[in-house]
Amino acid sequence: MFSERLRALRRGQHITLEQLATALNEQQSVETDDHSNTASQIGNWERGIRTPSYVEVRKLAEYFDVTMDYLTGKAERDEYDLGRLFLSGKQLSFNRELLSGRDRYEIYQLIDGYLHGKENRFTAPETNQQEELDLHLDDH
Repeated sequence: MFSERLRALRRGQHITLEQLATALNEQQSVETDDHSNTASQIGNWERGIRTPSYVEVRKLAEYFDVTMDYLTGKAERDEYDLGRLFLSGKQLSFNRELLSGRDRYEIYQLIDGYLHGKENRFTAPETNQQEELDLHLDDH
């Protein structure tokens, strides 16, 4: 399962083995071993010939923004916690505009307030119609 998921993640992002090796080497942490990742090593992981260490799996999970459980086949990738995303150190953008730390915090607060205020909001009888948002600018 690991080899298939790794290959699918890499190919899905159109990344070569060399590019992935370089990216993993750039995120070397202080606690990791001193060896560098190579394209052939990652190719061996994808073919199931070799198995990466815990540290390497963690680096792959961080790089692809998935959990280690997803990579190893213990979990599916059906859910992502937005709270963790907004509070993480990852750069976030909205419509290609980078969000500042303050933006992230305020959006987090808005979502949190929305979700916790749902039970206090009046809800109209259920209909299958969706209210449309008019985004057209008037030419007056």
